[in-house]
Amino acid sequence: MSTTNTSTSTGSKEPVAVASWSLGQVGRRPPLDTYLRQLWRRRYFIREEARSKVAGTANRNLLGYGWLVLNPLLMGLGFYVIFGLILNTSRGIDNFVGYLMIGVFFFQLSMRCVTGGTQAIRSGQAMIRAFAFPRAALPITVVVREVMNFMPTFLVLAVVLSVLPPAENLTWRVVLVIPAFLCQTLFVLGCAFFLARLGHLLPDISNVVNVFARFWLYASGVFFSIERFVEQPVLQAAMKVNPMYGYLQIYRNSILYGVDSPLWMWMLAVGWAFVFVIFGFMFFYRGEESYGKAQ
Repeated sequence: MSTTNTSTSTGSKEPVAVASWSLGQVGRRPPLDTYLRQLWRRRYFIREEARSKVAGTANRNLLGYGWLVLNPLLMGLGFYVIFGLILNTSRGIDNFVGYLMIGVFFFQLSMRCVTGGTQAIRSGQAMIRAFAFPRAALPITVVVREVMNFMPTFLVLAVVLSVLPPAENLTWRVVLVIPAFLCQTLFVLGCAFFLARLGHLLPDISNVVNVFARFWLYASGVFFSIERFVEQPVLQAAMKVNPMYGYLQIYRNSILYGVDSPLWMWMLAVGWAFVFVIFGFMFFYRGEESYGKAQ
């Protein structure tokens, strides 16, 4: 702790305790506990910033919020025509429409968080230089914004699954969507933290992420069954370790088929979530002092 003197009405001076970290160099990284408290105090700012960006994006489009629903629906329709009808990957998959829609909708949420995270620091440079705040608020805002965008999409998904045949096998397991979604959100938040710092250091990383997204899409079993199309046991096992494969399968088992997901799948889902969010946050936190500097 440091002290400073203040004058009273009688002219005497009394020492006032001031936290030593607050007297440091401007932009210096504070201790982790202090950093987390500062971040928590700005939770309302994060929410309102995310909400304003959702509204701003919608206002720039003629159909407004309609594109939040149309984009995944049109993408799902394209995948259904190509993979379901032309390539016939639907063979052997019960309720292929629901299988495909769950894969497309939830995978796109992850990809938007990941790609948005790569630009979080660079797109927020003006705010960084104008205000003092924990820079981790920027990638968090990206994820909160995409979760807000996803809410109407999820409602449309529920309507589509309830209207189009065959009907899903609804059981109490639908509530397991909530912990699975929380795990997926923590996982992509960790990715956003990690890529936000990389995006600050390497501007071209967004191009690499876009290429990686193509491989990730096919490795996650979004529109085909890994068991049917991947025969090599080692490759099949590697694809099943992929976190998005696990999240999508848990959603499908819980919503469509009404069956329990294997314990190993849940363990991987929780493990990926907490390992990535902790590692990603600490990696981002270590670079806190560099984010306001020009590259």
